[in-house]
Amino acid sequence: MKNASDVQVLSRGRKGQPASQVYQVSTMTSLLDGVYDGDFEMADIPKYGDFGIGTFNQLDGELIGFDGEFYRLRSDGKATPVQDGDRSPFCSFTFFKPDITHKIDAKMTREEFEEEIISLLPSKNLFYAIRLDGVFKKVKTRTVELQEKPYVPMVEAVKTQPVFNFDNIRGTIAGFWTPGYANGIAVSGYHLHFIDEGRNTGGHVFDYVIEECTVTISQKMNMNLRLPNTSDFFNANLDNPDFAKDIETTEGNPE
Repeated sequence: MKNASDVQVLSRGRKGQPASQVYQVSTMTSLLDGVYDGDFEMADIPKYGDFGIGTFNQLDGELIGFDGEFYRLRSDGKATPVQDGDRSPFCSFTFFKPDITHKIDAKMTREEFEEEIISLLPSKNLFYAIRLDGVFKKVKTRTVELQEKPYVPMVEAVKTQPVFNFDNIRGTIAGFWTPGYANGIAVSGYHLHFIDEGRNTGGHVFDYVIEECTVTISQKMNMNLRLPNTSDFFNANLDNPDFAKDIETTEGNPE
């Protein structure tokens, strides 16, 4: 780990938003409890970032965005540009300003990659936006199917999620590293989504093997948490003692 004096505080992003900020909409615990409808409008994304991930109302697709372009990845495996009228119950954004660039020129598993990246980070106690551009020997993804009311908890919703396996594919994996103390607000550790180079397909990332890629990391010193102004969120049970296990079930690699 680097010394605290090596940590760089970044400049401000567009519209006065700090470039060192992760703008978080709602919490992972609310998503676990079945709060699938939010009041955040995707038309507002440019105010808070040019990079991010999340989901859509009714869990209708995974969100991925970078370079100011955002896409919805639905359960049929297809990617489409985000529309201004789309809404989200849970998402994270930032202005991506690279602090670390790292080349990977040899085959590397997800576990090997995660260990290598940890060794590059100034501290495991900060937030980071992470982007991988390159060729992947394999990528395993999922996208939860659209949910209808009455909503079931997310541990039930993921039981029917379609899983996709991509081989020898070029594209981008993007997402965040969140420190352990923030688990439940977000997903601690790595939370990543994938989209192919042609912007045709992708999803929430379970597993991958890198063939070769360029990794860029953007360090974040602040989190701005925006809570939904909805009755569903007000009445949600966010005191689930099993939330850590449920996050592992919903976000982790199914056997």
